[in-house]
Amino acid sequence: MHDLYHAPALVLTALSLPIFGYLYLRFRDVRTLLWLLGFFFDIIAIVLIDTVNWWHFPANAQPWLTVAGRTAIQISAAMFLGSLSPLRFRVGRWQILYVIPYTFLLVLYAVLLYGVYGGVAPALPMFYIFPALAVIALVVGVVWSTEKNAIPIGLGLLVCCALVAIAIWVSFARGPAWTLVFGECANLFVTALLVVIVFRRFTPGVFLSALGFGAWSLACLEIVPLFSSEHPMLNLLLVRIIVMARVVAAIGMIVLVLEDELNFNRMAQEREHRARRELEAYTRLMLARRRIEDFDRQGSDVCEVVVKHSSFTQAALLLHSTGSYRLSGSAGLDDATAKALSELALRIASTGFLAPGTVPPAVDESQTVKLDLGPWLKPGDDLKRLHFTQVLAVPMTSRGTIEGALLLSGMRTDPERPGGRPRELRHEDLLPIELLVSRVQATRSQTMMLEKLIDSEKFAHLGQLAGNVTQQLNNPLTVILGYASLLDETANLSKEDRKAVDSILAEARHMRATLDSLSRVSRSQGDQQAAVSVAELLSDMGELHRSEFLRRSIEFRLNIAPQLPRVLCSPHQLRQAVRHCLQFAMDAVDKPGPATGDPKTIRLEAASAGNVVQILIGHTGLGFPNPERAFDPFGPARPGNETAGLGLSLCATILRDNDGRALALNLEPQGAAIILELRAA
Repeated sequence: MHDLYHAPALVLTALSLPIFGYLYLRFRDVRTLLWLLGFFFDIIAIVLIDTVNWWHFPANAQPWLTVAGRTAIQISAAMFLGSLSPLRFRVGRWQILYVIPYTFLLVLYAVLLYGVYGGVAPALPMFYIFPALAVIALVVGVVWSTEKNAIPIGLGLLVCCALVAIAIWVSFARGPAWTLVFGECANLFVTALLVVIVFRRFTPGVFLSALGFGAWSLACLEIVPLFSSEHPMLNLLLVRIIVMARVVAAIGMIVLVLEDELNFNRMAQEREHRARRELEAYTRLMLARRRIEDFDRQGSDVCEVVVKHSSFTQAALLLHSTGSYRLSGSAGLDDATAKALSELALRIASTGFLAPGTVPPAVDESQTVKLDLGPWLKPGDDLKRLHFTQVLAVPMTSRGTIEGALLLSGMRTDPERPGGRPRELRHEDLLPIELLVSRVQATRSQTMMLEKLIDSEKFAHLGQLAGNVTQQLNNPLTVILGYASLLDETANLSKEDRKAVDSILAEARHMRATLDSLSRVSRSQGDQQAAVSVAELLSDMGELHRSEFLRRSIEFRLNIAPQLPRVLCSPHQLRQAVRHCLQFAMDAVDKPGPATGDPKTIRLEAASAGNVVQILIGHTGLGFPNPERAFDPFGPARPGNETAGLGLSLCATILRDNDGRALALNLEPQGAAIILELRAA
């Protein structure tokens, strides 16, 4: 009577298929898919073989059902083996898994034995086909085991050679049919061994999977006479162990998938916490400086923070200055490497360095790239001797130009990886550093712009002082010159009096020349006119004053027309003019007025009309008492502030020097605006 113990095990194994299918759809893991296919073919094999044993089919159909069942068994075992050792070899453009030719040999063996010869070993010399197939399978297995794999090469060769030697002995001692059974058991035994070696942990999933495949491989004991039909009880016990092992292996693999997902989630949380701590450390880094030289001296501080909190042990910062790159700072590098890298930085051309499309990305969808330092190395360069020729680079990009780069090297080791190997580079390892580099680049650009504005502001104040002195001294000097000229024209002066009058006239004219020189101080003579992007300039001005707008609770609105042409003027002078207008607008909205409770708003707009570009600086504060006199140097631009027009007067002077003009008007129902008009380049 057939043992009905197969039925519950078959049902339990079949019930595991939807679970493996769901896990594959949930995690999209190829290994899970191969496990699903392995148990699917195993169930097909059980059904086909048991169908042949239970039912009587026509003589011409029964062998091929047996072939299908035996083939399914070999494919099932090969799926489990290939899932834990997915190695490939190349044939032309194709990469083929080793398990494919290996499985093909086993399937060919089963087809020849059960399909062609009906399960009976042929006579010599055709009998040697089966040992020959076993030897070919040995060659494939030996090559497979010599590839870089989780299992050591020596152990793989030893196991492979021992199993194939036993298989050849079984082929001659018990026949080709038992060799096929032993081949299936050998694959299951190696799978159990791979489970322990690949996962390298003692967990329920590993234990159950290894136990299941190990017990499943005990089917080869039927070759031993002790478990033959002469001892039916032992044979029945062995069959029950093998059938139950299928269920244990299926449960163990399901637990393995869940354990891997739990480990993945835990590692993802750890990476997230590490990235958050790294970002917090970078946030605490104070970068603001007044001068660009002071800012660039922070290169070593930036690199030390990166090395301390990131996944890299070495960092170096290259910055563009005075037409070339230079090493601003480094951390984690020895003195020889830092010196050689500093010399190499001077050889990097300022154009084309890290241009988009010229260097491959380090990780997909990442700004970090892989940089080969070879093109800038000289023969005998110390970097080549120190094996420092490949680095990762995070470019500092600003408006299409590369202002510098942060070089990274020395990935930290992962304690959870065998042998203390470096951890795998992921996008989340680079994202905090990329954000830091973007912040460094933005702060550096702002520092450069602020330094220029400070210099411009100094000249502006100097010009205001010179204009004030000139205005205050011109009137009394005119009176002195007038009276001296009248005295000089008097005929009855004595010789001594005329000499005194001539001295007064000479010194007065000298003072007038000095005042004329002072009046020209407010104009910057060194600026050359160029095509200036109004959109970029106004955006920079808005970013520069954003903190002041927030501090004063002013709503700032920036509206720049698309496709705005460039203007022909001095960039520093235009920036200075807009700066004075914005300062005037901020003072205007802070001045108490009739509608003090209304929101304080400043708007900066730019548009073009024909060949003229108009920049409007409007506000909701007090209007001009007399708009046509808004640009008079000592006119009252606002009641109670007699010198408020000095800055606006300088703006008008700047616009006239650059072939433009400045207009002032009041807005309805409240507010005022200044319009700067410049001709398009």
